[in-house]
Amino acid sequence: MQKEKTVSELHHVNVIIPAFNEEQAIAKVVQEIPDEVNEVIVVNNASTDTTSQKAESAGATVLNEFKPGYGYACLKAIDYCNHKEQPPQIIVFMDGDHSDYPEEIKKLLKPVLNDEADLVIGARTKNLREKGSMTFPQVFGNTLATRLMKIIFPQSPFTDLGPFRVIKLSELNALNMQDKTYGWTVEMQLKALKNKLKCKEIPVHYRNRIGVSKVSGTLKGTIFAGVKILMWIFKYAF
Repeated sequence: MQKEKTVSELHHVNVIIPAFNEEQAIAKVVQEIPDEVNEVIVVNNASTDTTSQKAESAGATVLNEFKPGYGYACLKAIDYCNHKEQPPQIIVFMDGDHSDYPEEIKKLLKPVLNDEADLVIGARTKNLREKGSMTFPQVFGNTLATRLMKIIFPQSPFTDLGPFRVIKLSELNALNMQDKTYGWTVEMQLKALKNKLKCKEIPVHYRNRIGVSKVSGTLKGTIFAGVKILMWIFKYAF
């Protein structure tokens, strides 16, 4: 009897993890990635600690992006994927601070594997969030942004701008992503809606991160992220 093929044999899946000074958490995140994933790519984004070494020791492919910015890191990894001898069919994005649950990758992959969705967002719903894992500005900003998004695109299923997401590489390339910093996640969701991709949102668990957030943990980061998100939304509104 023929052996049933695994997900990784049928669909080449890569995980992209942008990481800035995540030496306390990154190895744990990489080690918990499920077997469905063919390659884990950690983008060392101008870190000044041992993030790169810890990620490599845990088994990840490490890329270095010296320009600080979440978007810069993601674009670096996408370029790497596109130039591989066998580019992945599916990309998973997640954070390197251990706030996401890597085992839930399988849950987010399922609609894409079944061709029910091109883009799946892991929504950090209140009942699945650990207390204190999201700040008030984060919760308020996500609510405001996704409600404005729904006004522009009534078909939008989104209630969160969560970084934990799965998308087909072919569709991601078609979005022509541009943002280099804080607006990356909202740009992807807005462009996916505009391009009429099949979008889905799935509730995921979310816990307190290891270490201090470089965005929500600082006033500067919170303000810059909020402004960038609103800029992208208003760009599509007018």
